Amino acid sequence: MATKSVKLGDKRKSSSSDKPPKSEKPTKKARSDKETSAPAKQRIASSRKAFEAEGDLSDEEDGGADLKSEDDHKHKKAKLSSGTSDGKTFERGQTSRESHALQKQLAQERKAAKPLADELARTKKLWERLRRKSHVPKEERQGLVDELFTIVTGRVRDFVLKHDAVRAVQTAIKYATMAQRREIAQELKGTFAQLAESRYAKFLIGKLLGHQDDEVRDLIVPEFYGKVKKLINHPEASWILDDIYRGVATKEQKDILLREWYGTEFALFKPENGEAVTADLPKILKNEPSKRGPILKYLFGMINNLIQKQMTGFTMLHDAMLQYFLCLPPDTEEHKEFVEIIKADDNGDLLKNLAFTRSGARLVCLLLAYGGAKDRKQILKTYKDTFELMCGDRNAHAVILTAFDVIDDTVLTSKSILPEILGKSEDKEAENVFFCVNNPNARIVIRYPFEGTSKSLFPPSHWSDLGLLKEVHAIRKNTSKKDPEVRRKEIVAAMSPALLRVIASSAKDIMSTSFGCQMITEVLLSAVGDKTEALNAVAATAEGDPNQEPEENPDSLAPPRPHPARDPFAARMYKTLVSGGHYDKASGKVKAADPPLNFANTLYDVIKSHIVAWATGPGSFVPVGLLEAEDFEPRKAELVKTLKKNKKLLEKASIEETAEQKAKREALAAVDSEEGQEVDKAAARKGRKDKRKGAKKELLVGNAGAKILLEKL
Repeated sequence: MATKSVKLGDKRKSSSSDKPPKSEKPTKKARSDKETSAPAKQRIASSRKAFEAEGDLSDEEDGGADLKSEDDHKHKKAKLSSGTSDGKTFERGQTSRESHALQKQLAQERKAAKPLADELARTKKLWERLRRKSHVPKEERQGLVDELFTIVTGRVRDFVLKHDAVRAVQTAIKYATMAQRREIAQELKGTFAQLAESRYAKFLIGKLLGHQDDEVRDLIVPEFYGKVKKLINHPEASWILDDIYRGVATKEQKDILLREWYGTEFALFKPENGEAVTADLPKILKNEPSKRGPILKYLFGMINNLIQKQMTGFTMLHDAMLQYFLCLPPDTEEHKEFVEIIKADDNGDLLKNLAFTRSGARLVCLLLAYGGAKDRKQILKTYKDTFELMCGDRNAHAVILTAFDVIDDTVLTSKSILPEILGKSEDKEAENVFFCVNNPNARIVIRYPFEGTSKSLFPPSHWSDLGLLKEVHAIRKNTSKKDPEVRRKEIVAAMSPALLRVIASSAKDIMSTSFGCQMITEVLLSAVGDKTEALNAVAATAEGDPNQEPEENPDSLAPPRPHPARDPFAARMYKTLVSGGHYDKASGKVKAADPPLNFANTLYDVIKSHIVAWATGPGSFVPVGLLEAEDFEPRKAELVKTLKKNKKLLEKASIEETAEQKAKREALAAVDSEEGQEVDKAAARKGRKDKRKGAKKELLVGNAGAKILLEKL
C-alpha cells in the first residue's frame, strides 16, 4: 500500500510541473487531516498508554508521527503567512484587508463597465432621497422627480427589469403627473405581460393602474388577452392578473378575460366590434349546446389545476367555479364530483377563500342549499374560528345567513356559529355585540333571525343579499325538512340569552347609535326568555330632565350625548316598546308581541316627574304611546290629569316652531336668496328639490306630538 501511495504522489507532482506552484494552498486531504486531528490525538494517546502498559513499542519507535511535531508548527506558520487561515487565497504579500479592497474595486469596475451604469447609480441616489416622503420638502421633491424622469425617459424598458432600478421608476410614477404616467405606459406598451412575470416589475403595473386612469387601463388590460391560461398559473404574474381582474378591469374586460377559461377558441378569437361580450356560461351553452362537453372539460381542468396547486385565492378562479357550478344539474355525477373536490381540500383554504368574494360566497351558499346534512356539517366545521371575521365581511356574511336558513340541526348552528359571533364568554359578549350593531354587515347577521327579509334590515347596498336568499329559499324546499318558521324560532331562542344579558348590562352604550336602538327594539319584541332586567335597563336610560344640557366629560374627547328624549331614534324605540309591537299598516293596528312587554308602566315610573318636558319636546310621541297602550289603562287618568294642568305649555309647543323646523326653514331661505356659504352641487340639487316641495306644500310648524295630546285631552 505504501508503494502505491508514493506512486500516486509522484504522478500528482509530475502532472502539475508545468502549472503554477500550489505549495501554499493546502490540499483537501491535508485540510481534512487537520480538522480530524483533535479526536485522532485522543485515540492515539489512549492507545499509546495501553501499549506502553503492556511493554510494546511507542509510536515513535513504530514509525508514527508526534501530533505536536516541528513540521506541523512550520506548516501552520506557512498558512498564516500566506493568508489562508480563513480558507481564502490572497496574492503573495497581501493581507486580508488589502485583498478585500482589491475585490471591491474590481466589482465596482465591472459595474461601471455595464450599460447605463452612471444613470443607475444616480437613479438609486434620487430614490434614496425620494422614498423618505416626510423628510423632503415639496419643492425639492418636485425637482428630484423631474431629474428622475429626465434620466428614465426613453430608457424605461432597461430600468424596469432591474430589481433595484424598478423601485426608482415606481417612485417616479408615484409623484408623477397624469401626462408623465401615460408617457411611461406608452413607452412600456407591448411588454406588460412580460413585466407581470417579473418578481419586481409586476409592482410597476400596479402603480400605473392604481391612479384610476382610464387611458392607462385600456392600454394595459388588453395586453393580457389570450394569455390568461399561462399567466394564471405563473407564480408571479397570477397575482397581478387577478388584481387587474378584480379591481381595475371594466365589466367587458372582465368578461373577455373570464371567457378564456372556457377554451382555446375564446382566447384565439376576439369578439368583433359591436358584438356583445358575455361570460355567462349558462347563456353561452344555451346558444351553443353542442359545445357543452368540451367547454366544461376545459374549464374543469383549469379549475382543478389551480386547486391542486393550492392557488385558491383568486377572484377569477371563484368566478369560474361559480359559472361551472351553475351549469351542473343537481344530483348528477358531475355535480357530486365537483362538490367532493371542494370538500377534499384538507386545510379548508379553498372554502375560506371562496367565502370572501362575491361569486365565491354565492357558490358556498348554493353548496349549503343543495348539500345534505353531512355536507353542511363539514362546511361549518371548515369555517370554525372564522365566523367572527365572516360576520363583518361584505360577502362572507351571506354564508351565515344561508346557514341560518337551510341547516335543520339548529343545535349544530347554535354551537358552531353563535358563540363566535356573540362571544364565547359573558365578558366578551358586550364587545362582540357592540361591534355587530355598528358594522353594516354584522348587524344584518344578528338581526336577521328576528326580522327576516325585512327591507328595513337590508339597505340598498345589500339588496343583492335579498336576491341570493330568495334563490336559497327556492332550493331549500327540496333539500331541507324543517319548517322555516320553526327553524327561525329555534335560532332566536338560542341567541336570546346572550343578547338580553348585553342589553341589561350595556343598554346606554348600545343606544348611542341609531342601529343600536333598532337592535334593542327587535330583540325585546321577539326574544325568548325573561326580559325584565333588559327592560328595566332600557327604561333607566330615560332618567333625568330632557331640557337639561348634557355635562361634558373632561376625560373623553367624544361630544356629550344628548338626553334620549332628544334623540329621534331613541324616542322611536321607547314609543315602539311602549306600544308593545310594530304598527301594521294593513290592519291599522299594533301587532303586539307575545308575551306582552308591559313596558309602559316601567317607563312611566322613570319619566313621570319630567313627563311635561317629554310631551312638549322632541320625544312627545312617547306620552302619546302611553295614552294609547292597553297595559297602561289603569294609570292613564293620572297622566291625563298631569297634562291638563300644563295645557298651556302643550298649546304653546303645538304652535311654536321647533328647533328642527327652524333649521330647515333657514336652510331653504338661504337657497332661495342665494345667500350664505357656497354649497356643493349635491347639496344645491337637494335644496332645489325641497324648494319645489315647499312651493306646493307649506312647512309644518309646531310639535306634532303635542297637537295629538291636546286632541286626546
